[in-house]
Amino acid sequence: MSHRYSKYKKLKIGYPADRILTITFDNPESYNSVDAETHTELTEIWRDIDADDKTHCVIVTGTGRAFSSGGDFDWIERMTEDHREVMKTWKEAKDLVYNMINCNKIVISAINGPAAGAGLVVGLLADISIAGKAARIVDGHPRLGVAAGDVAAIIWPLLCGMAKAKYYLLSGKPLTGEEAERIGLVSLCVDDDALQQSALDTAQEMAQGSQSALRWTKYSLNNWLRQAGPIFDTSTALEMLGFLGPDAKEGLASLKEKRAPKFDPDCPL
Repeated sequence: MSHRYSKYKKLKIGYPADRILTITFDNPESYNSVDAETHTELTEIWRDIDADDKTHCVIVTGTGRAFSSGGDFDWIERMTEDHREVMKTWKEAKDLVYNMINCNKIVISAINGPAAGAGLVVGLLADISIAGKAARIVDGHPRLGVAAGDVAAIIWPLLCGMAKAKYYLLSGKPLTGEEAERIGLVSLCVDDDALQQSALDTAQEMAQGSQSALRWTKYSLNNWLRQAGPIFDTSTALEMLGFLGPDAKEGLASLKEKRAPKFDPDCPL
């Protein structure tokens, strides 16, 4: 492993082919949930990849039956009680998105099974997103009692249109890989047993292409996301504000207890 990646302990780093790097969420016991340390690593690694002359393309996937189930419950509970943790997470959440947008290497996601939260950020911000048919894509923020922050407001309307974005973000309904491809939320949907090979084949094609042409094309297209920065910043700030309110505590409790939430019906907004 390159020395620059030796500091990453929560993310599994690999090299399946020449000039191709893999990042794997590797906590299968919790469906690859993201804790605070993993979130920090996921935020920082894109700067290292951007500066890595030996890497042309990146594949992101998950170990076992899940891509990533989203935020770890213990970490979420800390955010509902600790203002400093919320401030730290807000900065990282912004940096994660902008670091990915500004990373000059082509990023491919291979979305296997459940994908939510910070993991879904990477899955949908990837330059090419490939979902298996068993993928289960969901933005669960409102179910948790907080605004749909992370990457929702900056990219869902661009990918699948405002009507579909509002429907799925407000309802919290999950999408299969096939439905996600149908509405344009992901680039491709393939059979589950072909997912990893499809991602690798695509990565090899990208790695062998003109890097200046690919990187400048990516940079140009990502200006759509850069100009939506104020929308993204607002959504993420409101998400973090929600973690300090009663609905987030109730949402988390209901998820732990596997019951429907009972949110305060008298919202002052």
